[in-house]
Amino acid sequence: MAAALLFAAASSSADSCKDEWFCVDAISQDGAIELRAKNLRNYPITFTLRVKSEDMHIDGPETVTLTLAPRQSESVVTLNAAGGGRTGSYDYFYEWAVGDKDAQHNDDHIYALPYAPGKSYRVLQGYGSRFSHTGLEEFAIDFDMPEGTHVHAARAGIVARVVESHSRGCWDRGCGKFANFIVILHEDGTTGEYYHLEKNGSAVSVGERVERGQLIGYSGNTGHSTMPHLHFAVYRATEWGNTQSIPVLFDSAQGTIHRPRRGGRYEAK
Repeated sequence: MAAALLFAAASSSADSCKDEWFCVDAISQDGAIELRAKNLRNYPITFTLRVKSEDMHIDGPETVTLTLAPRQSESVVTLNAAGGGRTGSYDYFYEWAVGDKDAQHNDDHIYALPYAPGKSYRVLQGYGSRFSHTGLEEFAIDFDMPEGTHVHAARAGIVARVVESHSRGCWDRGCGKFANFIVILHEDGTTGEYYHLEKNGSAVSVGERVERGQLIGYSGNTGHSTMPHLHFAVYRATEWGNTQSIPVLFDSAQGTIHRPRRGGRYEAK
């Protein structure tokens, strides 16, 4: 989710909105331009905004990363003409993600496995699997699930995002845009995210509160995927619309799972 825009300083006002979630208003007053960020939704979002200018002074840093509370609006940066009769110009770029960059996760919290009690599925990739679970995805888990398998909430929260319109799975560059997914906002500002769901594979709606263990959707093979599976992780929002996965504990019939391993099978309680 990103935008790149160019506005002339002489304009009285301009605004840029992305996906009806986040806007940047450019407000001109007394020769200065204020860039004001607006969260249009009922969930916290973290954004990064970078400003570049020519013949203008930037009041503050050129790059800012902030979390906006639900429906919050906040001034990010002010630009002033450099003088000398020249008309300045500027452009700005931004990206955002759901969640709070300062979320304090309770590492002792125990999550449910994201499928039905009594079921078990092989772990295709666990923590730190070298195929694709590195960096931001280090603590994500891929479960080997047939398409249409029931997916259950690992933790209670509010449904913040649902995408379920896609039917394509592939491994080429750009295939990630075809993923169906559900994002659940937890009370601590982290998110639980469930990816590669089947088309029309959500059993919940945006704004709905879900409880731990509740059926929320159906697994599939959409997006950046080579085979049917469920990608699950808990994330904290970071800069430039990215999210960093967080290691979590899981409850299972075999006891508490501290580090899901590749090839393991864990029975949900």
